Amino acid sequence: MSRVWFVTGSSTGLGRELCEELLRQGQRVVATARKVEAVRDLESGDCLAAELDVTKPETIRAAVAEAMKRFGRIDVLVNNAGYGEMGVIEEFSDERARRQFDTNVFGVLNVQREVLPVMRKQRSGHVLQLSSIAGLASYPFVGMYCATKHALEAISEAMAAEVAPIGVRVTLVEPGRFRTDFAGRSLGLPPVNEGDYKELTEARIAAYDDVDGKQAGDPVKAARAMIRVVDSPDPPLRLLLGPDAYEWANEKIAQLQRDFEAWKEVSLATDLEESRV
Repeated sequence: MSRVWFVTGSSTGLGRELCEELLRQGQRVVATARKVEAVRDLESGDCLAAELDVTKPETIRAAVAEAMKRFGRIDVLVNNAGYGEMGVIEEFSDERARRQFDTNVFGVLNVQREVLPVMRKQRSGHVLQLSSIAGLASYPFVGMYCATKHALEAISEAMAAEVAPIGVRVTLVEPGRFRTDFAGRSLGLPPVNEGDYKELTEARIAAYDDVDGKQAGDPVKAARAMIRVVDSPDPPLRLLLGPDAYEWANEKIAQLQRDFEAWKEVSLATDLEESRV
């Protein structure tokens, strides 16, 4: 029997491509979006289109209830909904920072609170968390977005250990640059202010404009990779997607190792004297 996939953020990008690929493969899908009209064209006997805003718990409860009424189970949760707020850390307003965390972190928690009880009752399930290479490393101008993905990585790593004994698996999906609208419509850009950060801000905004629509990553191949992970008898906790993500992740590992070794003597010299006897 085909699995039932519950996908947030299904209107565009990787979420949309995943839903379409799942339906091509004969899977059953709950395609959710803030405006249900954006996914209504996917609706069929195998696909339920549902309204869901991750920042509004009442819409999550309603979508999960609809899914259970239609299919009777949820086998895979894909926490895909999210977006990026860009800017230098000092200039980030409290409003923009909270909005970023409300969607990318608290939104994920809101959805999990409704779906995990279903999976616990089934004693089976798989949660795919759409993180990013930004969940492993942080970069100038992307720091607040990276912070949300770092938080998702920590939450998911702990949760994976908590739910494993009841038959639920967790995989963090860490894409690099894929040809979606992330660098376009889904990007929140700050105003360019006069001062020390003006040059950096202008350069990064120009870089996003330049890369939009030219990313090397194929969203269809990303969707197939995620399906392959769920099909695997031994799925990973983390799945890098893209040669760029693989390269940047290994650069991060090398940077950590350099710092650890350079300061090893200091790190190992902090115990109380009596503990060394």
